[in-house]
Amino acid sequence: MSYPDNLKYTKDHEWVKVDENKITCIIGITDYAQEKLGDIAYIDIEEDLKAVNFGECFGTIEAVKAVADLNSPVTGNVIEINASLNDDPSVVNTDPYESGWMIKVELSKPDELNELMSADKYVSFIE
Repeated sequence: MSYPDNLKYTKDHEWVKVDENKITCIIGITDYAQEKLGDIAYIDIEEDLKAVNFGECFGTIEAVKAVADLNSPVTGNVIEINASLNDDPSVVNTDPYESGWMIKVELSKPDELNELMSADKYVSFIE
């Protein structure tokens, strides 16, 4: 399993890739989460999702083994949803950090990023 150093991580197993100016970020689930869930069958994110709040559910992910909530690690306005996941949700299993991203958010409270874990801390958390 891999955990890129340039990402931040949550205890709920989401990852956050922040742009260099801390204006926008991309959110997905970790390699650990996709492995624990098994084969991803469906991802449910509202098409008209406009905003997310720190710690609140923004959708669900359904797999062979379980259904899990997708919780936002940040607060902000949703500027893009990865619509390609509707056609091929299994890309989350094969490429969770690139093609398998879920949403792109314009940050309202960049200080919330300080609540997230580094790759090293996340690895320690899941071991």
